[in-house]
Amino acid sequence: MNRTLLHKDLIGGTLLIVVGIAVLTHSVSYHIGTLVQMGPGFFPFFLGLILALVGCGIAVQGYLSVHAEAVPDRPTAKKKLRPEWKAWILICLGMVAFVVLTKCLGLVAGTFAVVFISALGDRDNNFKSAVLLALAMVAIAVTVFWWALQIQLPLFKWGVV
Repeated sequence: MNRTLLHKDLIGGTLLIVVGIAVLTHSVSYHIGTLVQMGPGFFPFFLGLILALVGCGIAVQGYLSVHAEAVPDRPTAKKKLRPEWKAWILICLGMVAFVVLTKCLGLVAGTFAVVFISALGDRDNNFKSAVLLALAMVAIAVTVFWWALQIQLPLFKWGVV
C-alpha cells in the first residue's frame, strides 16, 4: 500500500467521523426515546454513532496497514480508473427489482432479487455465491424486519393490491 492510499483512508475515515458527529449532535435536539418507544431522534442518533465508529475503523485500519508494510514505495505508472458499468447497471436494476417485486410478490422475493442482482455486479462473485448471499440476506431480512421489528410487509403475496 502506498502513501496515497493512506491519505485516502484517513480523509475518508475523517469525513465519516465528521458527518457522524454532525448527525449525532443534531439528533440530540429531538427526543431520542427508548428501544421500545423510539422517538424521532433515535434513528439519526444511532446512525451518526455508527458512521463515526466506522470512520474511526477506516482511519485506524488505513494508518496501521501503511505502517505495517516494510516495503518502500516504488513509483508506479498511474492506472486510468474506468467506471464499472456492469456493477452500476446491475445495482440500479437490483433496486428497481426490489421495488417492483416487493410490491407484487412480497419481502422475500424483493430481498432475494436486490441482493442477487447486485451481487452479480461484483467481478469476484459467481452465480452460486450470489444465490447463497441472497438466501442469507433473505433470512436476515425476514428475521429483522418481519419478526423482530414487525414491519407490516407481507413475506409472500400475489398481485399489486
